[in-house]
Amino acid sequence: MAIVKDNIITQGLSGNIDKQIVFKTRGNTTFTARYPDMSKVVPSEKQLAEKSRFAKAVEYAKAIIADPIKKMEVAAHTPKGKLVYHQAIKDYLKNHP
Repeated sequence: MAIVKDNIITQGLSGNIDKQIVFKTRGNTTFTARYPDMSKVVPSEKQLAEKSRFAKAVEYAKAIIADPIKKMEVAAHTPKGKLVYHQAIKDYLKNHP
């Protein structure tokens, strides 16, 4: 892993380039690393359950967005500057532990 110091081009950069290089920023330091190989990682049952729960939350949010009446209901309690889609996901996850 490389550490980049005082480089105006990479300062604050995060994300990946073509799944080859990853940029991470912690504090004022930007790190570069190889993209992780997750092919041999086996998720636990708990991780799979959470992944399924989140997929259901996304389905729920898409259904809310598609229905104008439900969308307005959720929009009524969505904080200013936040998306109704994200609020719907939050609501689902809160009500379906």
